Amino acid sequence: MIRVGIVGATGYGGRELIRLLALHPDAKLVAAASTSAAGERLESVMPAFRKLSDVVFESFDAKALTDKCDAVFIAVPGRESMRIGADLREAGARVLDLGGDFRLKDPTAFAKYYKTEHTATHLLPECVYGLPPFYRIKLKTTQLVSVPGCYPISAIFPLRPLLDHVSTSIPIVIDSISGISGAGRTLNEAYHFPEMNENLKAYKLGVHQHIPEIEQEIGHRAMVQFTPHVAPLTRGILTTITFRPDAAVDPAAAYRCYEAEPFVRVLPSGELPEVKNVRASNFCDIGWAMDERTGNLLLVSAIDNLMGGTAGMGVQCLNIMFGLEETAGLLYGGMAP
Repeated sequence: MIRVGIVGATGYGGRELIRLLALHPDAKLVAAASTSAAGERLESVMPAFRKLSDVVFESFDAKALTDKCDAVFIAVPGRESMRIGADLREAGARVLDLGGDFRLKDPTAFAKYYKTEHTATHLLPECVYGLPPFYRIKLKTTQLVSVPGCYPISAIFPLRPLLDHVSTSIPIVIDSISGISGAGRTLNEAYHFPEMNENLKAYKLGVHQHIPEIEQEIGHRAMVQFTPHVAPLTRGILTTITFRPDAAVDPAAAYRCYEAEPFVRVLPSGELPEVKNVRASNFCDIGWAMDERTGNLLLVSAIDNLMGGTAGMGVQCLNIMFGLEETAGLLYGGMAP
């Protein structure tokens, strides 16, 4: 049984991890660190987990967590996990970071988009980007995983198999709509019910921190024009990608690379993804359409931002790291209605 710890367990990503680990056949939550809930029983803070966990929240102590855990997840807001990750790695822990602090290999890009200097650049060379179809071999032996951002996952999966056909004369246009849980659990007036109910808005145009992450993971072969939106959904991401192929392309043939992937579902021609079909699952659904009038290829993907975009992807990486069945604890269909 793999012993797992979580730092930042009371946030949405941490809570989703707890839910998955409670049902995992080969991994168990044995420790949870939280600044706000130290000393309290997990089931008291999160009543949904009564009779599912006897863990008591504790203050963060890198050595104590390393001694009792085989792997530790970090689920804290961006800019906070590089310090925690450095402490855990120094103590000898195998670490999976759900935040953005270790995703970018270029510290200069990190400083530009995250508005702070990186304080653990010595760990960047050893860190593996946690997207299994492309880094599965490296994930088996790494000691530090950076689980990708939810928006980038929804963009990279549809794009990477088609990069040989992208015209680089104009940027790839990526429009994504996310549920409100993507903003995290911290109180923010902009995401209160009266502000978001029956509302839809774009934000961080041209400056979102996921822009360099997407460009990094498509090998800097094209620029991307990324526009994120938030909608009055609790969870889920729908992404539409528009680009001009430089020659005739057959997406169905390109996407055969995903036939053996357990959590990437390429839809039949003419079908497009919907958030309801991936809600609370680890799946990424992909569809496409060719616009003969404009000459543009349109790609559409759907993921659940808290599962396939955060905790589920993290557990998939954990399974690979410890030689478990990759789908262990993750085979759930989309939850609807």
